[in-house]
Amino acid sequence: MLPRRQHGFTLVEIAIVLVIIGLLLGGVLKGQGLIDSAKVKNIIQQSNALTAAVNAYQDKYRALPGDDIQGTTHVPGSAGNGNGDGQIGDGQPREFTLAPQHLALGGFITGSYNGTSQFMTSAQGGAVYLYNDEVGGRAGNGIRFDNLPESYAEQIDSKLDDGVAGTGSVRATIPYGNTGAIIPRTAVFF
Repeated sequence: MLPRRQHGFTLVEIAIVLVIIGLLLGGVLKGQGLIDSAKVKNIIQQSNALTAAVNAYQDKYRALPGDDIQGTTHVPGSAGNGNGDGQIGDGQPREFTLAPQHLALGGFITGSYNGTSQFMTSAQGGAVYLYNDEVGGRAGNGIRFDNLPESYAEQIDSKLDDGVAGTGSVRATIPYGNTGAIIPRTAVFF
């Protein structure tokens, strides 16, 4: 009787399998990076489009959307008027809820907003507000993106501004530190 020969993997075969696994992992990670980059570009486009919409509304009606004291006249069907103080605020009336409705009913943006509880969302899925807020030590009217991953907020800041969380026209509530944190509020001031 012949002894049985044991079969196993050679070092070359194991190396080939490891290279294939590495290539697959690299492709998956690169793909995720491309998806994240596309979301950041989408958020930047949304910011630019909203800034243009606010400027167009202001040019046409000489008021900020949401803050417009003649909002129901300018955009029939809207849920209310603002107080005309130059700030898209959260007092009474809650102007930040009226702002997207004024823009949508005026034909400046697409979407349907009821002026009370329906908000715009970003590519990341967080809420987007036109709001007079204090973010990162600066106050004023701007576009607020809620709950962005730190890497998104930092990329947006780098592409639109100076890349520093607490300076410039793009601000975040916490400094960037490569922690992977979710940043509660990031604002692009206009």
